[in-house]
Amino acid sequence: MKSLKISLLLALAVFISSSVSAQFKLAQWPALKTFHGVMSETFHPSEEGKLEPIKTRSTEMYEKAVAVSKSAIPDELKSKKGIKEAVAELVKGTKELDALIKAKSSDEVIKTKLAGLHDTFHKIIETCNKEDEKH
Repeated sequence: MKSLKISLLLALAVFISSSVSAQFKLAQWPALKTFHGVMSETFHPSEEGKLEPIKTRSTEMYEKAVAVSKSAIPDELKSKKGIKEAVAELVKGTKELDALIKAKSSDEVIKTKLAGLHDTFHKIIETCNKEDEKH
C-alpha cells in the first residue's frame, strides 16, 4: 500500500512538472505572449459580435505577428515540428486580415478570418506544449 501511494505521488509530481514546464516554455517567448494579448483583446469581443477592437487594431496585430516571427524562438522549441510554419502562417494571416479590414470587407468575412487566426495561434500553443515531437 505504501509503495502504491509513493507511485501515485511520483506520477502526480511528474504530471505537475510537465504541465508547469509546458506553460514555462510559452512564458519564455515574450513576443508570442505580447501577440496573445492583442489576440485575446480582439478575438473574444468578436465572439459577441463586437468587431471594433479588431478593426482598430488589425495593423497592430500584424506588427505583433511579425515581431513573433523575428524574435528568437526559445531553444527548447526550435526543433518542434511545425512551429516555424505556424508562425509564418500567423504572419500571412494577420497581413491578410489587415488588408481585408482596410478594404472594408464585410463583418462576416472579418470575423471568419479572425477565427481562423485564433485557431492558428492555438496551433502554435499546442505545438509549444507537445512533448518529443521534433523534425
